Amino acid sequence: MLKQPEEIKANALRDLEAVSNIKELEAWRVRYLGKRSELTGILRSLAKLPLEERKRVGALANQIKADLEENLRQKGQLLRERQLVTTKEEPIDITLPGRPFPVGRLHPITQTIEEICDIFVSMGFQVVEGPEVEWNYYNFEALNIPRHHPARDSMATLWVDAEREDEEREVLLRTHCTAISARVIETMTPPIRAIEPGKVYRYEATDATHLSAFYMIDGVAVGS
Repeated sequence: MLKQPEEIKANALRDLEAVSNIKELEAWRVRYLGKRSELTGILRSLAKLPLEERKRVGALANQIKADLEENLRQKGQLLRERQLVTTKEEPIDITLPGRPFPVGRLHPITQTIEEICDIFVSMGFQVVEGPEVEWNYYNFEALNIPRHHPARDSMATLWVDAEREDEEREVLLRTHCTAISARVIETMTPPIRAIEPGKVYRYEATDATHLSAFYMIDGVAVGS
């Protein structure tokens, strides 16, 4: 049993000398230090040996394993250094095209919104954005949709728990981009040509045709 680990070490070192690249080195590691290697088999079978022989064989096998691992490390470092030198010595063709970097792309919804905005801009409209967390006033009251108006029934509103001065200053997630139209009309003077894209929110059951958040494009045109 004591001769067997020594024979494995001799064979391993002889084969290691013939290794010439990283791929062969990995195959060598699997053969001599892998889970199914002879050396690993010896270490796993120590429990079957008498106590005194187990100590001697175990110590020898572990020492040989450590020696082979160190030789593996040194050989790997040598091969990597040799590969690096070879790579540096290779001529570089500066006329070759550069390697392309992977880049992301716009979401189809974003592409569609941008295309629509470009069309309206070409007709003289400007693109206006507004807050997604909106006042009740701009979302409903300023649009002639007072409290208890039937039109509110079609817009299940997500209300925001926030301090307010009065009932008309309630906070919500806007249910339509017409809230931006209310701000545009309030702050701009005619003539007005504006388009207002954005995300809106409705407290609705999710199914094949409904989500609690979706995109809307509103617009307003007022002559002078």
